[in-house]
Amino acid sequence: MEYRYLGSSGFRVPALGFGAGTFGGSGPLFSAWGNTGVDEARRLVDLCLEAGANLFDTADVYSDGESERVLGAALKGRRDQAIISTKLTLRSGPGPNDVGASRHHLLRSIDAALQRLDTDYIDLLQLHHFDAMTPVEQVMATLDQAVRAGKVRYIGVSNYSGWQLAKSQAVADRHGYERFVAQQVYYSLVGRDYEWDLMPAGIDQGVGAIVWSPLGWGRLTGRIRRGSPLPDGSRLHETAGFAPPVEDEHLYRVVDALDAVAAETGRSIPQVAINWLLQRPSVASVLVGARNEAQLRDNLGAVGWSLTPAQVQRLDEASYKAPPYPHYPYWNGQFTERNPPPAAGAHRTSHDLQARSGV
Repeated sequence: MEYRYLGSSGFRVPALGFGAGTFGGSGPLFSAWGNTGVDEARRLVDLCLEAGANLFDTADVYSDGESERVLGAALKGRRDQAIISTKLTLRSGPGPNDVGASRHHLLRSIDAALQRLDTDYIDLLQLHHFDAMTPVEQVMATLDQAVRAGKVRYIGVSNYSGWQLAKSQAVADRHGYERFVAQQVYYSLVGRDYEWDLMPAGIDQGVGAIVWSPLGWGRLTGRIRRGSPLPDGSRLHETAGFAPPVEDEHLYRVVDALDAVAAETGRSIPQVAINWLLQRPSVASVLVGARNEAQLRDNLGAVGWSLTPAQVQRLDEASYKAPPYPHYPYWNGQFTERNPPPAAGAHRTSHDLQARSGV
């Protein structure tokens, strides 16, 4: 397993991590993802640890906290071998303060997550979304307090915009608080919006990307084909409304390119799609999910080899969509003399990118 620096933290994480959203399986969304119990979760954790994929990501809202409980039970007796990442700020209860990033909710949610995970510290705590109702100064001060108390080691965000991330970092710098070192982002061959704002912001601010849904919400498994109905058993039957939208023709164009590259490499379509992500700038870790051992083994096969530059270019071209204003002129060459596109060129490690951006 390759290990990469997580932003400018000096902390290294595996190129592949495991998304535990399939653990627990309660509620309309997460029951469609999977309903892995403790025994099966323990086996999947075994396989991840054997492969070196020791980053495990969850959230307090996944199956109403059951995902954290199952993960904690599966890691019992080997907590020191794992990197635990969890997220909070989405609504976690019926009360008026059971949502957001207020000091009240953050501190209570951290303690509740520690209890469910059966641990006394969280390696990476990420805010699940930006809270416009709570001052950024209060948010960063509270997170700094949690780090200083030893309950949290590193902090990050998810689903932030570029300006929200940059503002938070500026507040942290102004007051000497802990800075964000990670951003958990949606990024795939059928969802490249991350490249427009968040990738440049991450490179500039020393924030590494932890990618969720690298297979485009289950669209890049190889089972969805042009001219064929959605396969039986696809979670998209129940969850498409929760997913970022993808135009059918764009999806089929990407799948056609994946088919060709998979045939050339002798790899599966998911392995090719994940390997493409691992060659993108700023990506520290890609989270793979699995409802069973076979899926996990296949996803873990995405590392240990690399696509050729020609294969990367083929996938780049098939998945390209013109960015909206004001990004399009930037990508169209108008500003590139002073602003080189961060997603262009050969693969660079996160450490290389930090050196390039001066962080």
